[in-house]
Amino acid sequence: MSALDWIVVAGYFLVVVAIGWWSKNRIHSVADFFTARGQIPWWLSGVSHHMSGYSAVMFVAFAAVAYNSGITVYFWWPLTIGLGVGVGAFLFAARWNRLRAKHDVKSPLEYLTRRYNLPTQQVLAYSGAALKVVDIAAKWVAISVLLRGFADIPIEVGITFTGVATMAYMTVGGLWADVLTDMGQFVIQAVAGVAMLFAVMIELGVDFPFSMWGDLPDGHGDPVNGTVTTWLILAFLLVKTFEYNGGMWNLAQRYMASPSGSDARRAALLSSVLWLVWPLVLFLPMIAAPLIVPGLSNGEESYIALAKELLPAGLIGLMLAGFFSHTMAMVASDSNVITAVITRDIAPVLVPRVRRLTEAAQLTFARVTTVLFVALSMTIAITTGGEGFVLDTVVELVAATMGPISIPLMLGLLPWFRRVGPTAAITSWAGGLLVWYVVRYVVDGATQAAIVGLPLLTSLVLYVGVGMVRPEPKPETDALLDSLNSDPEPGSPTQEEPEDGALTAR
Repeated sequence: MSALDWIVVAGYFLVVVAIGWWSKNRIHSVADFFTARGQIPWWLSGVSHHMSGYSAVMFVAFAAVAYNSGITVYFWWPLTIGLGVGVGAFLFAARWNRLRAKHDVKSPLEYLTRRYNLPTQQVLAYSGAALKVVDIAAKWVAISVLLRGFADIPIEVGITFTGVATMAYMTVGGLWADVLTDMGQFVIQAVAGVAMLFAVMIELGVDFPFSMWGDLPDGHGDPVNGTVTTWLILAFLLVKTFEYNGGMWNLAQRYMASPSGSDARRAALLSSVLWLVWPLVLFLPMIAAPLIVPGLSNGEESYIALAKELLPAGLIGLMLAGFFSHTMAMVASDSNVITAVITRDIAPVLVPRVRRLTEAAQLTFARVTTVLFVALSMTIAITTGGEGFVLDTVVELVAATMGPISIPLMLGLLPWFRRVGPTAAITSWAGGLLVWYVVRYVVDGATQAAIVGLPLLTSLVLYVGVGMVRPEPKPETDALLDSLNSDPEPGSPTQEEPEDGALTAR
């Protein structure tokens, strides 16, 4: 990398510092820290929702799929997310927002105590938090692989540097710093992505991408190719519909932080459109990479090789700043929501006096928790060494186990399942995780489609089936679900959570 590239990267970090400092002045309480008090405009919420699904993993693991298998990477990943988020815009987005607006909910799991019971909330909180630690560790490994490829920086140094920088601005600025970084990430990605697209077009001719398909290896123009199968795409569609509408807790926060339920729905629709269109700009150069940098033994290095081959000084730095931005924004997003879960759902049960902390003390506790959580994920990333960790973690572990965790959380919001109680919720969670373990570690030769899809399908069947056989209706559940059907009237009182965990009118 040239001196100009490093200047661009340094400029990006100055912008991050400015975002964190500006956001600090908007953070006065845990409500500001976790949900921005519902003050984030719908368009910013939508862009943030979209960009929170990106990290450097896309330019490492998914670039390898594009290099080795072609256009199937689009049908496997962004298409399934875009369709799933579009469905969720009408099922989940507004209901998440109304939990905050009507019940003062600051964590996506905070409503579960009333919806089911405390044990259900706790098993989902602990298992989801453990999953997120590993998921974020994979993101640190991905950015460190890119740093090593571009600048020969050791993995340990790359993880430490990126982690400490993220920890600093996230701890200070909360959700505001997160969504504004997402917006900055979108701008950087737009410039860098279009620059790469034009660089590939100059290299291959103005008829790119239409002329490249006959020159690519066989099958690279097929929707289904390599390890990606039709069943895997369908499994991902099912998983991503739950994951990206709130099962991935940080994305529920985007809906909660919008001004109203209707604004949350508009944010979801914007995110859906972006998922269907924008990834094509990013993936087409990756798909064309075998024509420009052929013969790579490790597809995870294809995007690095492509950038080094085509981009001039300065643009490589912008590309690297984009990688930083992707990973830091996603990790900041995850860290914020995990801190919310720990602060609002786990810690008060373990140490009841946490509920009685002053507003300032709660904010300090949230910031300390953020630091500890990010430090733990960095430690895990460093100890793995990075070999094979990224794709295995993101695809097989996160995608497969997210389903069992998200089924009780997501379906619990919908009025059609109001008679489904804690027995069905915990059974579906445990059954889904058990099936994942059996398929992943006991059954020989299980396909990716089975590893990803069967746990969620099992959880879904158990949730509905046990709920029908053993219904557990409660007046509190009916009242909660009915309250989520419409936005609050202007000037109506908010509801909040007292010390016993029950949501009651103020």
